[in-house]
Amino acid sequence: MPHHKRADLLAAATAFCESFAQKKPPDEILSHFSASADTAAYEHGLKELAPFLGREFRGRDGVREYFGIISSCLRYDAMRFADYVVDAAENRVAVRGTARFTWNSTGESWDEVFAYALRFDDERKVIKYEVWADSGAAYLARKGQLGELKGE
Repeated sequence: MPHHKRADLLAAATAFCESFAQKKPPDEILSHFSASADTAAYEHGLKELAPFLGREFRGRDGVREYFGIISSCLRYDAMRFADYVVDAAENRVAVRGTARFTWNSTGESWDEVFAYALRFDDERKVIKYEVWADSGAAYLARKGQLGELKGE
């Protein structure tokens, strides 16, 4: 299986991340994903903390479900990405992001640094999307307890 050149992977990862940062429509974000049944989205964390954590969403329909759950729970502003690390031999890109997130039902917000690990197929489509984020802040915001903890 041929490997992508570093520049091609970086361009694919940047386009994917910028679709989030620019709040593109869900179908445009999903267009960056492979149509393979092996495509998966997984956000690390205890599944008891938030409905999108700790479970794998498989296939393009599963990824669509993941983003639907995310958008029903959270909104974000000022999303930025930096520090892309490309592994061309493995078709992988890691990237650090920052944003201000708000839990929709409580209105509680927090600034966050998060990380994506992306694996691409041979057409430079995302086949594996993993997220590491502040699940503790999300949980507290969900419960309406984050502001109290922050002294707000």
